[in-house]
Amino acid sequence: MGARVVIGASGGIGSALIARLAARPEAGPVLALSRTRPDNLPEGVTWGPLDLGDEPTIAAAAAALDPDVPLDMVLVATGRLSAAGRTPEKSWRYLDAEALTAAFLDNAIGPALAAKHFLPRLPRDQACVFAALSARVGSIGDNSLGGWYGYRASKAALNQLIRTLAVELARQRPQAICVALHPGTVDTGLSAPFQSGVSAEKLFTPDFAAERLLAVLAGLTPADSGGFFAWDGQPIPW
Repeated sequence: MGARVVIGASGGIGSALIARLAARPEAGPVLALSRTRPDNLPEGVTWGPLDLGDEPTIAAAAAALDPDVPLDMVLVATGRLSAAGRTPEKSWRYLDAEALTAAFLDNAIGPALAAKHFLPRLPRDQACVFAALSARVGSIGDNSLGGWYGYRASKAALNQLIRTLAVELARQRPQAICVALHPGTVDTGLSAPFQSGVSAEKLFTPDFAAERLLAVLAGLTPADSGGFFAWDGQPIPW
């Protein structure tokens, strides 16, 4: 088995993905990348520094990969609901350039730069995956409620980036899969302020979300590359 990389390894979903990947009996090397080292890394997992807001750290992390070990999977498990001290915009009255910029940096630009440096490391003649966590609210076709301007728009931008990356990737690596994934509402610090209206059966643990996301990826083929899929495997409209 080749190496698997999780970017955002210190977050709730990222750490759960790391645990799931490390527990697989057939697992190859697992690399956890994040701004700060997670407190509890599973045995055998290697950590490295990476800040999606700092492109040199992304380039350095990709360059540090062992060239003799194929790269099977890169998962970008990061995201931002709103800028620090702010809540998602419920109306255009609250639109703010600084908050919008922060949302796009974290939710779209950072993952795009990760793709820039990690996609060239994927094997040209083997099955491999690049996936980034998006959100259903990033679907333009599924937007009937409005609000949450910065989060919606930046995740929609991420979805378009994934779609465009997949087109180019298919020309160079026809066995590769490049997709956006919606994990559902997961009980993490990211969603904690917004869980009051979520029913218990729709609030997932990080471990459940990680298990479902990996199961979805296992069921995809290169024909699905460029798609946007929910935790249950169902495609989400763009």
